[in-house]
Amino acid sequence: MQMGSYEEEAVELATILDTVGEGVFVIDPKGVIRRWNRAMERLTGYAAGEVVGKACSLLRARPSVQNARAFEVLQCNLFAQGTVDEAETCIRGKDGSEMPVLACARVMKDHGGRTLGAVIAFTDVSVVKRLEGEVRTLRQAVEERFALHNLVGKSRRMRDVFKLVELASTSQAPVLVTGEPGTGKELAAKAIHYHSDRREGPFVGVNCSALSEALLERELFGYARGAFRGAIQDYAGRLEGASGGTVFLAEVSDLTPLVQFKLLRVLEERALERVGESVPRPVDVRVIAATRRDLRERVRSGTFRRDLFSRLKAFSIHMPPLRERKEDIELLVNRFIDLGNKRTGKSIVGMGADALGIVTDYGWPGNVRELENAVAHAFVNRAGGYIGPFDLPVEIRRAESQQAAWGEALGGVRADDPAVARKRPATREELLRLLDECGWNKAAVGRRLGITRTSVWRRMKTLGMPLSPSGGKTAASSMQPDPTDNGQGGAE
Repeated sequence: MQMGSYEEEAVELATILDTVGEGVFVIDPKGVIRRWNRAMERLTGYAAGEVVGKACSLLRARPSVQNARAFEVLQCNLFAQGTVDEAETCIRGKDGSEMPVLACARVMKDHGGRTLGAVIAFTDVSVVKRLEGEVRTLRQAVEERFALHNLVGKSRRMRDVFKLVELASTSQAPVLVTGEPGTGKELAAKAIHYHSDRREGPFVGVNCSALSEALLERELFGYARGAFRGAIQDYAGRLEGASGGTVFLAEVSDLTPLVQFKLLRVLEERALERVGESVPRPVDVRVIAATRRDLRERVRSGTFRRDLFSRLKAFSIHMPPLRERKEDIELLVNRFIDLGNKRTGKSIVGMGADALGIVTDYGWPGNVRELENAVAHAFVNRAGGYIGPFDLPVEIRRAESQQAAWGEALGGVRADDPAVARKRPATREELLRLLDECGWNKAAVGRRLGITRTSVWRRMKTLGMPLSPSGGKTAASSMQPDPTDNGQGGAE
């Protein structure tokens, strides 16, 4: 269209604005509305004639509505910065209803740099917000189905743990919870306590590895006035403080012989003696102990009493490492996201497919605790939407670090050690299958195998395989076996 006059330019601008699907309006430097397209009429219910010439503050939502004040911040930031990209806010329509929108805006200036006004575009995201709410509701329903207290899992290993926790809750016998660091041993202990008849009593935790023998003895069993220098009054220890409830002894394998002996007396006689006293005091407490170490080995080496071990393992629960319950990772991620949203006030919807693939392939030597920290790290980087790969800690998304994590998870050996490499499928047929599943993305195949992208490429070249789907025959059935392949996948 050839613009020959001001009127023609105005008609052309109005036509362009009315063609745009998003709500668009123009304000002057004082915030007075000068133009209003048809999408804004549909979005708010206001006709152009009702709002042109009026302050844009008529769109401001009520103070009680979430993101209501964001409209004022949007306007202030716009004229201060000259641009606003994808700011969430809430506006009020003609009928008084509030709706969430995503705002983008640009300041208009003349050739001399004088501010003429601003163009603001609103995208209605109410449907998105409603769907996000439905996703959260469904996610909570799934979590409730596959959760026991704060334990979460749908894998067979975790279902077995849930059964054991429920059985332990019906008994008063001591419980020994074993597992690697970060697997949730204390959560299992709390689940037992809060599902038992002792739920109204206290749950008291003690880390046995954090205190010296003398301090731990006093903390557990208490002491009498004058028992040592500084004991100016009687002190009831943690075991007495947990009377009627449960005491949780973390890292029980680190108990010294003296404390082991005194704890054994508590379990056998249901009584204790405070430090500096010789009069037994009855105590009603259930003991749940936990350790990351092999207590049987400690018994064999003579560093742990066999009779105390027999008492503690009256009922045993083993918490599986996260690498052995990969199907639980998405459930755990969603739980940590929900908790993070409540804690921070953010609105992160979930974890994207690429990021979820990375966390699923990672070895997790720190188990569930490390996964929780990774999600917390992502919350620092992201304000909303979906968590992406680059929101995760760098050591998790790097292939080299994934190898190291797998090596640590497999017992401290290097992931490039031949003994570890042989655990991963790397025959010709298996490589072809993985390449097809990963869309011939060698980095993704490397994550599945626990090796680098370069190692995948080198292995393919060694086996005489095509390096791309179009680089020759790609069907597994059309490729002849490699006589040099021993079926073990080799050591990269």
